[in-house]
Amino acid sequence: MAGHSKWANIKRQKARVDAVKGKTFAKISREIIVAARSGASSPEGNFRLRTAIENAKAAGIPNDNIERAIAKGAGKLGGDSDHLEEIRYEAYGPGGVAIIIEALTDNRNRTAADLREAFTKKGGNLGETGCVSWMFEQKGVVTVTGNIAEDCLLEASLEGGAENYDLIEDEDGEVAVVFTEVSNLENLNQTLKERKFTVQNAELRWIPANTVEVTDPDLARSLLKLMDALEDLDDVQNVTANFEMADELMSLIMT
Repeated sequence: MAGHSKWANIKRQKARVDAVKGKTFAKISREIIVAARSGASSPEGNFRLRTAIENAKAAGIPNDNIERAIAKGAGKLGGDSDHLEEIRYEAYGPGGVAIIIEALTDNRNRTAADLREAFTKKGGNLGETGCVSWMFEQKGVVTVTGNIAEDCLLEASLEGGAENYDLIEDEDGEVAVVFTEVSNLENLNQTLKERKFTVQNAELRWIPANTVEVTDPDLARSLLKLMDALEDLDDVQNVTANFEMADELMSLIMT
C-alpha cells in the first residue's frame, strides 16, 4: 500500500489550513447530522456518531453546536439537513490522476454543477460511476499521536485486528496511521484506546492500489489547486486522489 504516508502528510497540512478557514466546522457538523440520522441519536449506540463527535471536539467545535447538529439529525429540528444524502463522485484530474469525491448534499444537481465547474476551471473532468473506484479500496483508518512505542503499537495493532500501519514524522512529532478492514474499525479504535494510545481520529478512507508519482512542479501545483477547489465546495466532505509527490516538492508548492 505505497503512498499512505505522503498522502497523509498532504491531508494533514491541508486540514490545518481548512481549520483556519473554518471549513472543518461545517464539514464535521454535517457528518454529525447524517450520523445521527442514520443510526441511534445517542453516541453510545452509534459508532459513526461517536466518532464524529470526537472529531468535532478535537477541532474545537462548541458543545452547543454539536448538540444542535445531533438534534437536526435526529429530526428534532427542521431544515434542509433533513434531506442530506451521501453521494460519491469519481473523476480524473490533471495528468490522469484518479479522484474520488464524497459529498453530503440536499441538491444533487447543484453539487454536480459545482463539481463540473471546478474541473473546468482547474483541469480534469467528472467520470461515470465506477470509472476510478476500482483503483481504490476502502479501509478503516485510526490515527494515533503522542509518544508511540512501536513494540506496543505492533502488539496493540495485532490485538485489534489491524492489517498494517505507517509511522510518519511531521512537525507535530511522530504519528501512526493504522489500517484495518472497514468492518473492524470500531474494534481497532477501541483496542488502541484501551491500550492507552492517544487516538486522534478514526475514519473510513479510500486507499489507492497504485499511485501516480508527480515530479513536475507545474502538474503538482495544478493538482493541489484542484484539490483545494473541490474541498472548498460546501457539499464536499472528502477528496481522495491516487497521486503522491516528494516531501520537498510538496513543501515547495504549499509555501
